[in-house]
Amino acid sequence: MGYCPFAQDENLVGCFVEKDFGNNFEFSKNDEEYLFANYPHKVWVGGINTEQSYRYALVKKTVAYIVVDEDDYGLPVVEKWNIKQHRVFNKIAY
Repeated sequence: MGYCPFAQDENLVGCFVEKDFGNNFEFSKNDEEYLFANYPHKVWVGGINTEQSYRYALVKKTVAYIVVDEDDYGLPVVEKWNIKQHRVFNKIAY
């Protein structure tokens, strides 16, 4: 489960459930636009007490593209997650 820390709460966009393992994740707006500009979200992958446990991502209705690493050239290594129960909390921030 990944929950957005309280300090980032104003950027919170929504949540989803990852299909394969049933884990819940919250995602927020990527406020660091210069890093991975094609990935407008941060998916929070840590627990409640971890401030920096997120991955850059592009969250759509049924899939999420998660940046899990960088290659030798600084390009993102991306995983595709199938998701369900996609919910958006604030349409303006999305």
